[in-house]
Amino acid sequence: MFPVLLTLTCILILAFLVWASASIRSGVYLKAFCRAKTADKVVYLTFDDGPAGAETEAVLDVLKTRGAVATFFIVGKNVTGQEPLLRRILAEGHSVGIHTFSHANTFPLYSKRLMVNDIAECKSILDRLSGRDVRLFRPPFGVVNPTIAYAVKKLGLETVGWSIRSFDTRDYRQDDKSRNLVLDRIIRQLKPGSVILLHDRLPGESALVSRLLDLLDAAGYHYDKPLPM
Repeated sequence: MFPVLLTLTCILILAFLVWASASIRSGVYLKAFCRAKTADKVVYLTFDDGPAGAETEAVLDVLKTRGAVATFFIVGKNVTGQEPLLRRILAEGHSVGIHTFSHANTFPLYSKRLMVNDIAECKSILDRLSGRDVRLFRPPFGVVNPTIAYAVKKLGLETVGWSIRSFDTRDYRQDDKSRNLVLDRIIRQLKPGSVILLHDRLPGESALVSRLLDLLDAAGYHYDKPLPM
């Protein structure tokens, strides 16, 4: 009986640790801002993985036309040659955050030294181009673990997660069916203070964003405030 209980206990502990790492909202390894506690019907738009040339430009065009404010979590290696685009993001009233320099698939497995250096390299680029002390951070894939928690604390960063994951990277294919699938997923989860995860690097993302803003308007939400951090 004891070996069975021990095996079950180990499985449960392993399952918990996997959940804690995979869910940025778990709060086990570090605290992340994932939703504002408010009755105000405000939502916070966030975009990962840019800047991405024409795709990011098109998203910015939509946001500017609609008076929307967003936070862009920037991959440091993508900035080279796109400095004017980053400056446009800032000039139009949006915020930027750190999304690491490399956004490597193996990032969660980095050593403490490599992880701190990777994040710090992205922060240095953003600080230099923005003239600000950029402290917002979102880990790639939303994965958190003790090493990431260590790096965040060492660099004095504030972690941002999300309450609504659009899965636009998985499902959006620039057609009405996939667009509606992503939008329905967002609207079903919508609550005051929601933080919505999107990706400005995707072809046709601007059309998705435009339609999302239409739906938010219809539901009585506004999207004109920066993250309250």
